[in-house]
Order: sequence, then C-alpha cells, then structure tokens
Amino acid sequence: MTAKTPAFPSRLPQVGTTIFTVMSALAAEHRAVNLGQGFPDFDCDPTLVDAVSAAMRQGQNQYPPMPGAAPLREAIASKIEALYDRQYNAATEITVTAGATQAILTAILCCVGPGDEVIVLEPCYDSYVPNIELTGAKVVPVPLTPGTFRPDFGKIAAALSPQTRAIIINSPHNPSGTVWSPAEMRQLEELLAPTDVLVISDEVYEHMVYAPLRHESVARYPGLAARAFIVSSFGKTYHVTGWKVGYVAAPAALTAEFRKVHQFNVFTVNTPMQYGLAAYMQDARPYLDLPAFYAAKRDLFRAGLEKTKFRLLPCEGTYFQCVSIADLAVPERDLPEADFCQWLTREVGVAAIPLSAFYGGGFDQKVIRFCFAKKDETLLAASERLARL
Repeated sequence: MTAKTPAFPSRLPQVGTTIFTVMSALAAEHRAVNLGQGFPDFDCDPTLVDAVSAAMRQGQNQYPPMPGAAPLREAIASKIEALYDRQYNAATEITVTAGATQAILTAILCCVGPGDEVIVLEPCYDSYVPNIELTGAKVVPVPLTPGTFRPDFGKIAAALSPQTRAIIINSPHNPSGTVWSPAEMRQLEELLAPTDVLVISDEVYEHMVYAPLRHESVARYPGLAARAFIVSSFGKTYHVTGWKVGYVAAPAALTAEFRKVHQFNVFTVNTPMQYGLAAYMQDARPYLDLPAFYAAKRDLFRAGLEKTKFRLLPCEGTYFQCVSIADLAVPERDLPEADFCQWLTREVGVAAIPLSAFYGGGFDQKVIRFCFAKKDETLLAASERLARL
C-alpha cells in the first residue's frame, strides 16, 4: 500500500518561486553578469571577520539573551542617538533579529490579525504582502507615484479606515532608490496623528543616501517614532547579507509585544556574530563612509548606462538603479518587463529584475532594476555588454 500525503489548503496559494531566485538561476545558466539579486560580490572588511573569530575563540558560542547580546543592543542604541537624536533603551527597546526579513514578519505578526488592514506602498519588497496574508489581515495597496515613486498622501489618506492597523514604509526605497524628504515624513506624521495606526519602517538602506540628501529615519520624528517599529540590517550595511543579522528599535510597549513573537519564531540570533558586530561598531567610520563608497559605484554604473538608450531614473539612495526600457532601439523593448529581463539575461548577458515583480497585481511600466553593489570590474563588464543597446 502506497502512503498518501494528506492534502491541505495552502496558506499562500498565489506564491511561487521568487523572481530573484528565477533570475539568479537564469544568470548562472547563461553566465550572465548578475545585477539582479541585491547582494555584493565583494568581501566585507577583514576586521569584522576577525572580530567574529575573536568572539568565537573567547567562548561566545552558546545562546545569548533572547533580545540579543547586551553589548550589541547598547551599540545600536548609541548609533541611533548619535545619528537621529532619539534615545532608545537598549534593554527594553532594541531587539536583535535574524535579518530584516524576520524582523518585518515578526513586527506584523505581533500586532496584526484577522479583520485588520495593512497599507503597503507599491512597488514594495516582496515579503510584505505574504507576511500580511499569513495573519489573515487584508492588504491595502497604495501606489507610489509612477515615474518618481514619491508617496501620494491623498491616496494614503483615502486608504485609511477604522480597520487600518499599520502602514509599512520603506526609505531609502527598494526598488526605486527614492528617499523620503523631511516634508514627506512630517506629512505622514500629521496624517497619522489622530489615528492608532502603527508604522513599520523598513530602513535597511539607511546608510546609502547620497549627498546632498540625508536619511530621514522615523526616529527623527517623535509622532512617528512613538508608533513605529524601525527595522535595519547589518547585512546591507557591512556587506554580509549571508549573516542574516538585523535589529528592531521600538518603544517599550511595542517591543514587549514584538519579543513575545520573536522568542517563538527564532528565539535569538547567533552569538559570535553579535559580539563581533558590537566590537566592530565602536568605529563609526564604516557606516559613515558608506554613502561615498556606494555613490562612486552608482556614478560609475550610470556613466556606463549613459552610453545606451536606457533612460536613467534618479537614484537618491540604496544600491539599486532603475531604468526605463521604453526608448531602446530593439524590438524586445515591447515585451513585458519580466520577459525583457529574461531576454536581456540570455542574449545580452546581464541579469536585471522587472519592476512589475514588486507590485502585487503586476504593473508594467517598462522599468527594470539593476543592483550596483558589485566590484567595479563587474559593473564595467556589465556596462560593456549593455552598451550594445
């Protein structure tokens, strides 16, 4: 008798393999330059690796406290105060997480339930919508302004309802590279002031904002900070995406609820990397110098793209460059974005991500995203191939 696997309804029936996995596999198959998935192809600072190795040798290899190792939480609180002039209590308001993706899921799980509504601003990072759907809540998509990807506060206001539990914002913005302005942050603060709506602020690219702009963390705005889970990522900041270490800063009452969920979905985060990061953070220069480091890569890549028919969109932050394909002198420009990216990978040898992948219902506006968190030689090789266009 053959055993039968029981059937059960999918919790995420619309979800398949992510576009990032698909494009990376296609890039490997065709030996294309992979500017699709957002991770560096260069090593982190050896000093950081040494700090982690030292922590291992010093015996920091057992469970740390559930909220995270105290030295790391204290370093995070000090950094936030120095940069954004807001004090968070390291003991009760900072939690170390297994990357930003876990942090976002945990923030949603701790405060959202069936019957609630959560506003997401599209295009958005692909974990937001499935995270909300897992709670049984309703996703309320609000489009950012096409072309500029700036928030439309009229549409956000119209989306608010008595059922709105939270809004997820992301600045610097993946995929567009847009950075929210002080005026926009104040407008959101004023809009939410009479409500009980929570804010989940995805700030993983906080140290990649290019002059003359600065990162407008929710922490700078008291009316937002009082209702916000602020999410950031050491993987993005220190070029160690595979380490999967991030953190959440939130008022004590929100943190208490966050930790109730955190303790049961990961409990805690690997110990030696926490102590290594804490030691490394004593020097602020690595994250203070990051904007200039990535601005140079952005400018190098944009200079190469200027030799093509791609129309470059502004890149104010992150390590992503979006371009319009509408003016290309190739018939494939009329393909849907996803099909164009597959053609680009197979025939030109450069992988990119279609912007339509960041919209729940799909929205094809002839825009694709490249990642420039790569060695200069990688960017130059990609530019040489793209120059055919």
